[in-house]
Amino acid sequence: MMLLINTGGIRGNADDYGYNMKQNFKNELSYKMSKKEEILLMIFISHNYLDKELIEEIAQKLSSIYGQNNVFYDKWSIQPGDGIIDKMNTGLDNCRFFFFFVSKNSLQSNMVKLEWQAALLKATKGNAKFIPVRIDDCSFPIIFMQILYIDIYEQGIDIGIRQMIDVINGNNTFRPNDKFQNVKSYIEVGSDYVIIEFIPQFYMEPISKYAIILDNKENEISWEVLSESAFDSSMNENMIELNNKKMNFLYIGLDRTTTPSCPVQVKITQKTNKPINIVGAMKGKNSQINSFDLIPLIKK
Repeated sequence: MMLLINTGGIRGNADDYGYNMKQNFKNELSYKMSKKEEILLMIFISHNYLDKELIEEIAQKLSSIYGQNNVFYDKWSIQPGDGIIDKMNTGLDNCRFFFFFVSKNSLQSNMVKLEWQAALLKATKGNAKFIPVRIDDCSFPIIFMQILYIDIYEQGIDIGIRQMIDVINGNNTFRPNDKFQNVKSYIEVGSDYVIIEFIPQFYMEPISKYAIILDNKENEISWEVLSESAFDSSMNENMIELNNKKMNFLYIGLDRTTTPSCPVQVKITQKTNKPINIVGAMKGKNSQINSFDLIPLIKK
């Protein structure tokens, strides 16, 4: 059987679960700075160390484009023997773009608070651009409410980085969607299980055929469709190639519609020592089992 996949609908990111999407901003990555821009540019990465695993991925991508000297990130901007406060002051004095990665952790940090307060004051004088970047489900301080922010928590790391690059390059951050997707999938991770929920955002979906791309074999997992007594399912091995790697997919079919108030929930449970590795999600385009669209997979 040949599997037909439309890749136009990919949105969001779930790298923690092996979901590695091809970046759709390659043109931005080829951006080259002039000598004048090199002198004027400084990007300040303000964050809490508890979020460093995510932030470092972003900092490294920005440094690959603009150069490490133009990205103030503590791991390489502050070295042994340096005065931490002196280095922070220099970074804040020189920065043109202050990215504050807003999270529950960073909002509770007094050091980070000093950084963003100084940067916000600088921005009110027109000497820098202050850009909040949301990375979890924290509540924003009231003082940020009038500032349009970048939302990695809702939109994913790839879109977030692309928007940061657009801001730095002076480009409009708007990008038209390649393809509208009514159905989105959400992933909830437990100790030995995951739940994938397929939810229409606006209107009823008459065809309830879905597929979960994963890097597990049939004997490594069990599955069920929650609150459903009758459904079709099959494990299909080596049917999809993503990033030059053969992947499996779990097919789920129901003889009912999917609505916003009645989504489809698939629970996958681990049977062996191998962790469950969810790679992506798809929705059936029609009644054929071999025709799917990739849809967004979002961490709950």
